[in-house]
Amino acid sequence: MKNRVRNIFEDINSPKRGKELFKTLLSHKNVKIEFIHSNSIENGVLYDQDHDEWVAVLTGSAVLEIGDVRHTLNEGDFIFIKANTPHRVISTDEKTLWLAVHIF
Repeated sequence: MKNRVRNIFEDINSPKRGKELFKTLLSHKNVKIEFIHSNSIENGVLYDQDHDEWVAVLTGSAVLEIGDVRHTLNEGDFIFIKANTPHRVISTDEKTLWLAVHIF
């Protein structure tokens, strides 16, 4: 892997309302880091992954359902989601930007 400076906000495209865009920033050994832009999500996809995930809201806000508990995340908030825990995005602001770290 070549060392070079990149900007997390470069080449951000806005997804259509109700959609998300995912950009992999790093995939190395047992870690994948994604940048996510959510636009007014309502009742998103249910995930049940076989790996751990840490997510942080950079801008905007979101409501996550993890198991049967709802969590409101605002700018700067983060949460850890253990493997094999059903979770989904219930709602987001128009311009919610996230970092997600998947740990395999």
